[in-house]
Amino acid sequence: MSPDNPQTTHFGFQTVDEGQKAGMVHGVFTRVASRYDVMNDLMSMGIHRIWKDAMMDWLAPRPGQQLLDVAGGTGDVAFRFLKRAGAGAQATVLDLTESMLDEGRKRAEAERMAEALDWVVGDAMALPFADNSFDVYTISFGIRNVTRIPDALREAYRVLRPGGRLMVLEFSQLPNAALQKAYDLYSFNVIPTMGQIVAKDRESYQYLVESIRKFPDQEAFAAMIREAGFEQVKYRNLSMGIAALHSGWKI
Repeated sequence: MSPDNPQTTHFGFQTVDEGQKAGMVHGVFTRVASRYDVMNDLMSMGIHRIWKDAMMDWLAPRPGQQLLDVAGGTGDVAFRFLKRAGAGAQATVLDLTESMLDEGRKRAEAERMAEALDWVVGDAMALPFADNSFDVYTISFGIRNVTRIPDALREAYRVLRPGGRLMVLEFSQLPNAALQKAYDLYSFNVIPTMGQIVAKDRESYQYLVESIRKFPDQEAFAAMIREAGFEQVKYRNLSMGIAALHSGWKI
């Protein structure tokens, strides 16, 4: 693709050049980093914690496993993984935004688990790790922000060891049209206003709501995971499909 005819993608409901999106997403998460965990609790009424616990239940971490948590900024998933996995487990938290990682490092869990944790600034589409480096790859509420999702999935496949597992937690689509309409009314009217009041940033939360609507539905995303090389691909709806867990294996 020539510079005069750049490839485009979406940033929420906007159409932007691919080269612009990463910087725009970086700006969003830099602005919201200090209030990110508080806003997650408010927006989901704390249910995101139940979803992440469900992720760990299905993942069933084991001693000695090596986790790569991508877009893992504030450490929520890595901390859960290490607590469940036990002896010898290690977690690497990778995020595009340094300020998100800074928030993770400040948490009490980070201090207690310091020897088992690494914090890395990096891009999901070009991971700074060798092939076959990790047993588990997780990404929670982050893959919809990636410029080219198939590239991120191929990178996940590359860095996982044979027998390794991918698990994605992401907002998804409700199968019932009436419920989806009610959820849309809440999302577009309440969440940006909440962002304005709590994080002093309506625009970033407007983007986050819009980005959910642009993300593929459960079946379409499962097909993308298979196309990246994963096998035994399955998904489970959470809260009737407001979010979904996708699982795949590198065999």
